[in-house]
Order: sequence, then C-alpha cells, then structure tokens
Amino acid sequence: MVLKEGDRVIFHDVHSKYDGETGTINGIMETMFGSSNYNIKFENGQESGIGEKSLELIIEEDTEE
Repeated sequence: MVLKEGDRVIFHDVHSKYDGETGTINGIMETMFGSSNYNIKFENGQESGIGEKSLELIIEEDTEE
C-alpha cells in the first residue's frame, strides 16, 4: 500500500484513544530500516509514529460522470 500526505485513513490500535477513527496523513517519516511512520491528524488531536500496518486507506470514489 502506498500512502502519501493528504490521504484519509482509518487508524487501528486498541491501545489508542483514536482506535477506529478516520484521520488525514499530515507527515511521513522514513525510518533507518527503510519503512515509514506516519503522523495522523484527527478531528480532536493527532497521533505520531504510526506504522503502515495500523492504517487502512480510505478509497474515495469519483462521483463525477
């Protein structure tokens, strides 16, 4: 899965108060192991250092015809 800034995602982490909430990626940090950690902005806050495995990309369909 390729995630980029501005993508809307659902966050999955049972230990976070934002578990199951929808947010927007507002920062991407590369780790020294070649993977990425993400900053996610939610309506009521922000969570940092989130791995890709905890995120579900929301596919927005075009409604134009």
